Amino acid sequence: MKSLLLFLAGVLVGANVVYFVMRRDAVAPVAAPPVVATTPATPTPTGDDVVARAVPSPAPVAMKAPAPTAVVPQPSIPPPTPPPPNALLIPVAGIAAAQLTDTFNDTRDGTRRHEALDIMAARGTPVLAASDGTVAKLFTSVPGGLTIYEFDPTSTYAYYYAHLDHYAPGLSEGKVLKRGDLIAYVGSTGNASADAPHLHFAIFVLGPGKQWWKGTAIDPYPLLVKSR
Repeated sequence: MKSLLLFLAGVLVGANVVYFVMRRDAVAPVAAPPVVATTPATPTPTGDDVVARAVPSPAPVAMKAPAPTAVVPQPSIPPPTPPPPNALLIPVAGIAAAQLTDTFNDTRDGTRRHEALDIMAARGTPVLAASDGTVAKLFTSVPGGLTIYEFDPTSTYAYYYAHLDHYAPGLSEGKVLKRGDLIAYVGSTGNASADAPHLHFAIFVLGPGKQWWKGTAIDPYPLLVKSR
């Protein structure tokens, strides 16, 4: 009888233990699953975003250096031409074209080319300005004697009058002349023969420096014989 009671008591104790364990497990909190870091998914583009993502940004365009400008050759400048034939006046009063003789290519002193026109006339005959212009220089030299250098209005040409007897009253450097103005009188100063008074008349093209004593001579004869 005693053994039976002990047996029943053990069964009851074991049942209580089992109940207690089961009760504890039922109310125990469930641990939250560990959080795993994940990369957020890229949202699916819609609307305008689809266009923006579908069209890539244009690549930067490399700037090209401007093409070098072609050098256009400039036309050569032709040398100055002689004055128009009708622009010049025979610079000695009363002398007609038929009385002129071309002495441009004559020699002087055996070797020197004359490069001028000698217009023979009586001493004291008026010398006239062959063209409009300006008195650039009044000069006395051993070969030319009393002389006048006149520049045309463009300072392209110089007109040279030499062997003068004397200047016209009021003539001075810088004086503006008109074609036909009285400027001097025929003489034989310088190396001219005393018994052969004449006007030594020359025309030359001035150089870049516009030096009154220097230039390229041109023959006055064909210009004067066509004058009127």
